[in-house]
Amino acid sequence: MSDRPILIVDGLNFFMRHYVANPSMSDHGHHVGGMVGFLKGLWYLCERVFPSRVIVVWEGGGSPRRRAILKNYKHNRRPPKLNRFYDEDIPDSPGNRDSQISKIIEVLRNVPVTQIYVPDCEADDLIAYLVKYMLSDQRCVIASSDKDLYQLLSKKVVQWSPGQKKYVTMKTLIEKFSISATNFCTARSFVGDPSDKIDGVPRVGLTSLAKRFPELKDGKFISVDELSELAADKSETKKLKLFENMLQHKDTAKRNWKLMYLDTTNLSADQVRKLEYLIEDLPKFGNKLSLARLVLHEGISNFNIDAFFASINACRVNT
Repeated sequence: MSDRPILIVDGLNFFMRHYVANPSMSDHGHHVGGMVGFLKGLWYLCERVFPSRVIVVWEGGGSPRRRAILKNYKHNRRPPKLNRFYDEDIPDSPGNRDSQISKIIEVLRNVPVTQIYVPDCEADDLIAYLVKYMLSDQRCVIASSDKDLYQLLSKKVVQWSPGQKKYVTMKTLIEKFSISATNFCTARSFVGDPSDKIDGVPRVGLTSLAKRFPELKDGKFISVDELSELAADKSETKKLKLFENMLQHKDTAKRNWKLMYLDTTNLSADQVRKLEYLIEDLPKFGNKLSLARLVLHEGISNFNIDAFFASINACRVNT
């Protein structure tokens, strides 16, 4: 076992950060910002983190189990528009987006990176299973801007935020929100998540919860039921709309917990077996010639293939 951490990349999340912001164009006149940004971002992280292994986890089409709980879960969610640096004639199309993702997958097959794709699985659930069970004895760095993953933070797990360009840790999470990683999912169950079409309790936010429930800052786990009981107790001495709403909409929070909590709940036995099979297949050294052909075929000429290839290969521990 290596002392170096394992780098786990939330593939689609990491890609979208660059897709909407990177204005790179290929020599053929196509938008390739998502692909170029992804590869350069991965290169940067490999040099910064120097992991023993790189794992990229892709979305598998969403979770039928969550949609069974909430019909509108992530319904019609579209990727954000390309930023203002683009001319109007550059298409913001699913075709362009999906093509760039496909090319990234091809490129990563030529470097020692493990790619994970399990049908009908969200990347969050797969990442959670990895850090909680399969890699629980190893240090991990999760590359993602997704707040859903904050609940996974621990002494061995940190998150690299591409947007903030800094690490999110147990300590920084408490400093920012006054809510521990242990209780972050409980708090968000009351707040909801508009980006995933998950409605929360009216007039309840992370700031108000942290103010009225300092217990959330502690490392001791507080369930949705326990937080509701605390609200009931506090409402006897201080009448606040926050407490009243939390009690009236307790069922909403309990439903949201089922949607937001990351564990084995939303994975089938077959999906777990598929994940375990993919992880056990350790990546071999890459093929630089094939990598170069792919990148140049896409018309990406301003990219240091040699340096990228060397950086990714250096992140492989011989076994």
